[in-house]
Amino acid sequence: MTRYLLSRLMGMVVVMAIVAVLVFILTRAAPGDPIAVLLGDQATAEDIARVQKVYGLDKPLPVQFVLWIRELAHGNLGESIFLQRPVTQALWERAEPTALLSLMAIAIAALIGVPCGIVSAVFRGKAIDQAFTGFAMLGASVPSFWFGLVLMQIFAVSLGWFPVSGYGEPGASLAARIHCLVLPAAVLGVLNSALIIRFTRASMLDVLGEDYVRTARAKGLSENVVVLKHALRNALVPIVTVLGLTVALMIGGAVVTETVFGLPGVGNLVVSAVIRRDYPVIQGALLVVAAIYVVINFAIDLLYTVVDPRVKY
Repeated sequence: MTRYLLSRLMGMVVVMAIVAVLVFILTRAAPGDPIAVLLGDQATAEDIARVQKVYGLDKPLPVQFVLWIRELAHGNLGESIFLQRPVTQALWERAEPTALLSLMAIAIAALIGVPCGIVSAVFRGKAIDQAFTGFAMLGASVPSFWFGLVLMQIFAVSLGWFPVSGYGEPGASLAARIHCLVLPAAVLGVLNSALIIRFTRASMLDVLGEDYVRTARAKGLSENVVVLKHALRNALVPIVTVLGLTVALMIGGAVVTETVFGLPGVGNLVVSAVIRRDYPVIQGALLVVAAIYVVINFAIDLLYTVVDPRVKY
């Protein structure tokens, strides 16, 4: 187990190093100059060159990369060109809406996806199976921004149950914040539940055909016990995997959803940074997202040993 943990940690370091290189190259390859955007159309070439020197953007790209990596080694993601404060602080200030949104969305996705996938597998070929399968296909096809606008029109504009956008007034309570996040969380949760339904159904179908399930039924055990205790328990590994992947997808989907609903989260921050070519914010945010994704995958691998004692490392 110790050897496995060390190898995984080394692998995570290698992955993050590759991500850092790709993020730096892709960020610099994008057209546009952040200093020109910062100073405006009236700035002269001398003004742009002077400010570029302040931020170290006048140095060759290999030198800029080495300096950035050196700062990363000290836990510093850099300083935002436009926000005039550390990237770590800017991300932390925007972390709460994105974290709450992701938690609510994964809860909705799991509560919809896992039960529907189980029922769909148990009643394979029946009308309810076809209904849930059709819902999964529809959820995988509908754009999140369109679904968000539809929910906004129905529940915010027409019925007035939820706010159209925003994250509540400054100093609002947690309940008020959650109330503002119901619609965007529903968008992410409902659409991402489609993947969970499909994986859960496929995993349950594989298990329901096993000999031990037929033996449990032959012993006279109730269908609920057979499905939930014997079948579901042995189908948990793929389900846990897709739940972890869904969490990672939530973070990426939050960019569009936060923009549609005007949420002051990390996704909205990244969109603004891309528009303004704020290199430090883009690089820092992408690195943090990649690190979260890597940690989630690592946690899933460790969780396998809990849900299935037969898994050994």
